[in-house]
Parts: sequence; C-alpha cells; structure tokens
Amino acid sequence: MEVSTDDVHDVKALPRLVDGAEANVKVSKVIGDGVYDSGRVYGFLEGRGIGAVIKPRRNSRLDTRCPGRRLAVGRVRELGYEAWARLSGYGGRWAVETAYSTFKRLFGEHSLARSFENIARELVGKVALYNMMVNM
Repeated sequence: MEVSTDDVHDVKALPRLVDGAEANVKVSKVIGDGVYDSGRVYGFLEGRGIGAVIKPRRNSRLDTRCPGRRLAVGRVRELGYEAWARLSGYGGRWAVETAYSTFKRLFGEHSLARSFENIARELVGKVALYNMMVNM
C-alpha cells in the first residue's frame, strides 16, 4: 500500500509497490489500467523480469521506443480490445476493482483526518480492518 498526495502520479509509486510486494512474494505479472501505459513502466517491469499487462491508451502509437509497449499496442490493434483482454488476462482486474469498490462502500472515499501523517495512519488502519473482515 502506498499513500500519497494528489500530485504524485501512479507511475512514480509503482516501483515502491512492486518492491513492497516482492518483500513477500515473487511478482511475475503486473496488471494495470491505462494510467500505467508508459515506456517508463514497461522498462521498469522488463528490467525486473516482470510481465506487463497494461491497457494501452486509445492514442498509443506503434513507434514507441519501448519494445514491450510497442508489442502491447500492436496486439490490441491486431486483435481488438476484447480479444486482447481475454488472451492477456487483463480481465482479471475485476477482482481488484471489486476490492476497491467494497472498501469505498464500507469506509467512504474521504478521510476524517486532516494532516497527511494522520490520513496515512487512518488508511492503514482501515486497510487492516478490511483485510481482517475479508479473511474471516
């Protein structure tokens, strides 16, 4: 879990998230939405030997310098989004989206705390409580 302010882009948080996950398990694949569609992300994951299943943005170009990203864009254009999603495993994102939706329904989308430090504490506590509830 990474808590950040609105001005921190998800792409910047990804390396810390992967490092944190790899402290417990071997990460073999990252499934991400279009916000992660960048050569920087593909390069980072390729360097770690981690597969990338990232939805290319609609305006993604085939002349990107990153081979993994170029391949993903080409596959989506060749197969169409639906077939690509099914073949790549991108459809597995529903499980994560369901967890986020459930979390937000239980705890809301806002924090009661005011300082960043306390907001982070509140979120960590809510996540711990959520994890206990789903693992009962």
